[in-house]
Amino acid sequence: MKEEDLSRIKRYSIVEYLERKGIKSVRRTLAYALYHSPLREDTHPSFKVDTEKNLWIDYAEGKGGSIIDLCMRLEGCTLSEAIRLLGRNAPDYTACNSQKADRAMKRCSIPMASASGVRRLIEISDNLPPHLLKYLQEDRCINIEKAMPFLRCISYEVRGLHYQAIGFANQSGGYELRDNGMFKGTIAPKDITPIFADRAEPVCIFEGFMDFLSFLSMKEEFTNHCLVMNSVSNVARSIRYLNERQVFSIRTFFDNDEAGRRATADFVKAGFKVENMSVHYRNFKDLNEYHVHRVREQQKKQSQVMQQMQSNSIKVKQVKHKIR
Repeated sequence: MKEEDLSRIKRYSIVEYLERKGIKSVRRTLAYALYHSPLREDTHPSFKVDTEKNLWIDYAEGKGGSIIDLCMRLEGCTLSEAIRLLGRNAPDYTACNSQKADRAMKRCSIPMASASGVRRLIEISDNLPPHLLKYLQEDRCINIEKAMPFLRCISYEVRGLHYQAIGFANQSGGYELRDNGMFKGTIAPKDITPIFADRAEPVCIFEGFMDFLSFLSMKEEFTNHCLVMNSVSNVARSIRYLNERQVFSIRTFFDNDEAGRRATADFVKAGFKVENMSVHYRNFKDLNEYHVHRVREQQKKQSQVMQQMQSNSIKVKQVKHKIR
């Protein structure tokens, strides 16, 4: 790859790149495009693309960069992988082999890490550490017994520092990551996660694995064929997957935001019979928030019942004491 080819990749429109991934702007002017951040949960649009300079910035994170930086973040891949991936789609690009791409990577001045650093996988374990189990149980109200068959502990390294995260595998061998804070990431490659409990329709579709785990925790018995997209940017990939398996009826458990509504509309446009399940939790951000609210209400009622029982027990003892 020549330097001019690398330069052409960096000129590849970020807006076009996002559109190809099914990510649409919520506002567009001649100078910029504004989005809900594709890098994290984002209720208010805070991701801006400068269409003149072809640069992006996530105001909430205070980080940004070129299309290559963005590709590394979205795909969870290395610099060389991002160059090859973008090179296949960049305008006027002539395909080259991997060795040429690697040589270009060494020549260019782009740092070897993205804004958040490149994640290097160290270990995959079947057992989650106590702090991640506590996060799932107490913060997310997830039924651990039901969830653990789908989860792994992912140990990884960024800039020499070691971390652990909850890992949810996709069909290509990659992992979606969550820790007990605000971190959300990916061990590449990024892909969808089909889950076969029963191939009967309708297929239940979720944006992320935390909503899927909430669904498991809410149901006494798991009999549905499910599909976790792992990102609304995977709508097109999910549609292809369902079409290949001749699935016609689906239930969508998407977020109550613009991205979730667009994803539902995309499935409708693709010809699926769609049952929009988000209407059942319309007053909540997503299925997990609704699930947590239900669990908290149940715990509150149980606590009130216990307090009432204890109060009645004390009154009975007082009456018996007076009779004596």
